[in-house]
Amino acid sequence: MWRRYDDTASGVERVAISASSSLDNSDTPDDYSFPVSALFFKRFLKRPFQIASIVPSSKAMVERVASKMDFNRARVIAEYGPGEGVHSREIARRMSPDSHLLLFELDPAFARDLKRQFGDDPRVHVIHADAATLPDELKRRGFAQCDYILSGIPFSILNIEKKRALLRKTHDALAQGGSFIIYQVTNELKQHATLFEHGQSEYFLQNIPPMFITVFHKTPSLHGRGRRASGRKSVSGLVGVGADGSA
Repeated sequence: MWRRYDDTASGVERVAISASSSLDNSDTPDDYSFPVSALFFKRFLKRPFQIASIVPSSKAMVERVASKMDFNRARVIAEYGPGEGVHSREIARRMSPDSHLLLFELDPAFARDLKRQFGDDPRVHVIHADAATLPDELKRRGFAQCDYILSGIPFSILNIEKKRALLRKTHDALAQGGSFIIYQVTNELKQHATLFEHGQSEYFLQNIPPMFITVFHKTPSLHGRGRRASGRKSVSGLVGVGADGSA
């Protein structure tokens, strides 16, 4: 069911999408009513394969994904395809004042909106470019590597060469002990992400559509364990476990 209303706080027209099913009387939290901005809906209609979902991530999934990260110290975090920024806002809310969040968004309308949202936050860097430019952007900003990289882009639509090239750049851009966290409709990326020592997946039902959340870990090498990455702005060591103890 569709219901249109105005969000007076942000001045954005939104569409609420609610779904009812036989699960309505179950113990599952009622988290299936999504505030969808007109911008998100229009961009989905224009580029459905690039955006991949008709609605942004649910609040429950945003919180679950964020729980995979440890925000107890300064972090450098990158996000591929933030779209309307539902995950970005939660990460920015949790991360420390000396952390940094790099948002890679190809869609020009989303990129403009993200710059508007985070214009007053010097920790957040909106980059209207392909995620493959991550190594160059890290170098340009003086960051050695990332602690976490989050991605919601539909890897399944990428050709095999581009997919593997992006996975290699992602692996190289992560600090030892860092994590690559993805949320996808399918779990096919596991067969391609062979550079990572291991990945742990869960099928998250509290979202429309349900998603696989997978965490790929870059396990510290014996020689690199405990060593800080060099650079003007260093990254902190990680164990690849979320603040709630989840992996």
